[in-house]
Amino acid sequence: MPLALSTLGLPGTPLDRVVGLAADHGWHGLELRCASDQPVRLKLSAPQRRAAARTLGRAGLVPVALASYIGVAAPGPDEPVVADLLAHLRLAADLGCHRLRVFPHGGPGAGAGAAADARAVRRLLEVADHARSLGVRILVETHDSHRSAGALAALLDQVGHPAVGALWDLLHTWLAGENPAETHRLLGRHLGYAQVKDVASADDLTPVALGGGVLPIADCLRLLPWDGWIAWEYEAPWHPRAAPLAPQLGAGRRYLAELIGR
Repeated sequence: MPLALSTLGLPGTPLDRVVGLAADHGWHGLELRCASDQPVRLKLSAPQRRAAARTLGRAGLVPVALASYIGVAAPGPDEPVVADLLAHLRLAADLGCHRLRVFPHGGPGAGAGAAADARAVRRLLEVADHARSLGVRILVETHDSHRSAGALAALLDQVGHPAVGALWDLLHTWLAGENPAETHRLLGRHLGYAQVKDVASADDLTPVALGGGVLPIADCLRLLPWDGWIAWEYEAPWHPRAAPLAPQLGAGRRYLAELIGR
């Protein structure tokens, strides 16, 4: 079970530095956060994209996914969302990422209703064939309006395209009241890979060291395929009180490796 590190936990850190930290501590891949103020961003030129891909390749790290902030079910016209999806798909392909993370953002309320699902389905089907031609799979994360596996599975069943699947964020399905077995039963057929993290409690989502909080990480990992990726997402930017991630990288990898028996 290969282990990836999300660059979310190291905001603003140059890519070569992130790559060095990950490689030095035994991580196998990176989930690349894509934002306008980060080293990985849409405005990278073609030479910069090639240089980033070479940096990852020299270290032997797999670019597991490009983590965007697109809301595929967000209210509003379809055209800007579709254009954003196409731009991020091109960047993912240029960097060698075979997955693009997107959010639902369907609005308030669990699942946000049929209108939100319909928006997401239209937009995802508009780009799905192009994604497949690029070798990139779009993964909708269990988050916000579709944090439960049931809500997200219902949306993805309507899409019904192999280039569109699910990214399981353990925190959000847990906050939705699901246990890992239930989540996997509902979402397993769509699953691309899983993100793990740990927090002190449902009332305090400040990230803590893996194994130091309340999330059922071991129960989650037992359900995943042996060749499926696991990514540690440490949400440092949203929690200024969180301890720095870099000193935890070795212990975090060892914790996950012990759980999967490697």
